[in-house]
Amino acid sequence: MTSTVPASMTRTADGSMLQAVLLDMDGTLVDTEGFWWDAEVEVFKALGHVLDEAWRDVVVGGPMTRSAGFLIEATGAAVTLAELTVLLNDTFEDRIGRGVPMMPGAERLLAELAAQGVPTALVSASHRRIIDRVLASLGPQYFALTVAGDEVPRTKPHPDPYLLAARRLGADPSRCAVIEDTATGVASAEAAGCRVVAVPSVAPIAPADGRMVVGSLEEVDLVFLREMMTRGH
Repeated sequence: MTSTVPASMTRTADGSMLQAVLLDMDGTLVDTEGFWWDAEVEVFKALGHVLDEAWRDVVVGGPMTRSAGFLIEATGAAVTLAELTVLLNDTFEDRIGRGVPMMPGAERLLAELAAQGVPTALVSASHRRIIDRVLASLGPQYFALTVAGDEVPRTKPHPDPYLLAARRLGADPSRCAVIEDTATGVASAEAAGCRVVAVPSVAPIAPADGRMVVGSLEEVDLVFLREMMTRGH
């Protein structure tokens, strides 16, 4: 995790309600949600089990312990949670080592936030070892800090990761815009008191108070985020 950013850096140049932008990684910035499912299928096949495609919506976007625990229980596989976590991370890391595709609009949005001096954090349920590999493709220079799922006592859907990111940026969570692709991530951000832009990657997400739903990051820019923050204030 990178060092704390001084609070003096948390205000945007125009003094808008937006103090920081916090972004999920898998399925939001990089097209890796399918990679995780493929890794799970591959690992369980080696263990002698076939995963039901219907389980994909259950495990998407969740913390490793929850997803792996569910699959162990659902299949009855003879593997411990600790062993499975290592197998899944190893298999996933091998897949992303071959290249990670960016989601449409992600690179442009990150470049715009950086150019305008908006403090930006990457907040993921993935483990540190995975984040650091993906950052090589994303560009670590775009993020003031990153928070990994194995660096907080409770990861998504709990609010802890987003509360930690906001605190380290010196920002008020209610003045942070979060971009997420799953219901689990949205629940985490909203529990932290953040405003959310949902870009569903696998399962639908309904609009709600304080939440915008878009079809792609190509619909999101700094003007969009600043306008979202002023609604209801």
